[in-house]
Amino acid sequence: MRFTIFLLTMSAIAGLAAAQDSMTDAGAGWAPEFKMAGRQIITLAEAIPADKYGWRPGPGVRSVSEVLMHTASANYFFLRSMGVKAGEDLPKNPEKSMTVKADVVRWLKASFEAVEENYPKIDKQKAVKFLGHDSTCEGVLLRALAHANEHLGQMIAYARVNGVVPPWSK
Repeated sequence: MRFTIFLLTMSAIAGLAAAQDSMTDAGAGWAPEFKMAGRQIITLAEAIPADKYGWRPGPGVRSVSEVLMHTASANYFFLRSMGVKAGEDLPKNPEKSMTVKADVVRWLKASFEAVEENYPKIDKQKAVKFLGHDSTCEGVLLRALAHANEHLGQMIAYARVNGVVPPWSK
């Protein structure tokens, strides 16, 4: 229970810290918001020391590298859900197989770049099946943005617990 309260508190702090990033992209639309989330999570991934990539808040909870690889692989999953070929070379079981900081950061950057590059080409109103139900590409993109921000907040909490200050909030 205490750990849950701690994580909720850290998530609130994460929102405040994220607000201190260059806000030129805030409120400017989907693409700038996604770019800002990507920029922040990548900057944070680069700031966390390599020896902390195996840290996890408790048994059965994703480690730093697992959260970052989950985020990267999800970006590719969202693209594939909209019919975009991307991330085919992603290793099998990336959350478990990719744990070295340099590799994780490389995949994370590439995944955000892939979404940003493909965004203008995507027919936002195209009907797609997403997680077993009817949706549109716009709906999938909204989930991608929410997902990126969800894990940005999680990574801010992880970083703070490990004594890493998000670079944009210094």
